[in-house]
Amino acid sequence: MIHPMSKRITVLLMLIVLIAGFLAGALWRDYRCFLSMPIQTDAERLLFDVPRGTSLRTLARRLHEQGLIQRPTYFIALAYLQGDQGRLKAGEYALTPDMTPPRILERLTSGRVVEYSLTLVEGWTFRQALAALDAHEVFGGSQLSALSDAEIMAELGRPDEHPEGLFFPDTYHFPRQTRALDILKRSLARMDAILAEEWAARAPNLPITTPYEALILASIIEKETGLASERARIAGVFTRRLQRGMRLQTDPTVIYGMGERYDGNIRRADLREATPYNTYVINGLPPTPIALVGREAIHAALNPEDGEELYFVAKGDGSHVFSRTLDEHNQAVRRYILNRDG
Repeated sequence: MIHPMSKRITVLLMLIVLIAGFLAGALWRDYRCFLSMPIQTDAERLLFDVPRGTSLRTLARRLHEQGLIQRPTYFIALAYLQGDQGRLKAGEYALTPDMTPPRILERLTSGRVVEYSLTLVEGWTFRQALAALDAHEVFGGSQLSALSDAEIMAELGRPDEHPEGLFFPDTYHFPRQTRALDILKRSLARMDAILAEEWAARAPNLPITTPYEALILASIIEKETGLASERARIAGVFTRRLQRGMRLQTDPTVIYGMGERYDGNIRRADLREATPYNTYVINGLPPTPIALVGREAIHAALNPEDGEELYFVAKGDGSHVFSRTLDEHNQAVRRYILNRDG
């Protein structure tokens, strides 16, 4: 005979098992629903930042607070079930409305962070490059323009160097955590590498003796070139003038020497002013580059085109007229400069 107490215990245990099974089933169905629930938002893209050192629990709570997931506990369970609990990677991630919790977790453990870009343009001055960095949405608080050239170069580990021309103009891609100085470091290292490569492949018998002199000459070529097809030809003119001891007599160096005084016009007094950069007055090259220099200008400076031209004048459409003699050059000046001004 079964004791009445045993019957009650058996019934109670069966009831507990049934309730537990029902709850487990309901919990499992709720979990499965959680896994298939996409982000509820009208935005096409959401940016979500994972700071370095963020714990899984903190991450789940923040996702819930921002309305990106419904059950933070389920999200933690998902991470453990997939073995992703220790694989979170810091950075800024783009999330889209179609993403379910498993896809969110996959994105936040992938390291595929949002990348931004900044283009440093050939022919810009160093100060223009700093202004572009300061104006970028990622570097808005960098205030590099407020620092002196010496302070910036000291931060970059190159104290006592003049910054003009030392940075390679290109489009740089980077995550939000990047500092403005990091971009300058990359640009500086890139220029070092490219200048070394071009110097090693230079033509013989050039009138320049160091890579830095090549960079100075390349910066002048960069500023004078309107058409890429003329770059090596312009380099040839400057090379022959240096070889013959002729002054370069190039306006971009005058403008650089004038600094903020330049208002768009060069006057006779400006051409006579004795500045270190006025190549109508000084012999040889100015003391530093005058702009950011692309690889093509460096290559042209080190591989100038052969010829006999010693002069060129802008036609006003980006191209130039090249002349062998001063008489030819003066005729071109009268045609393309004096008549145009008149």
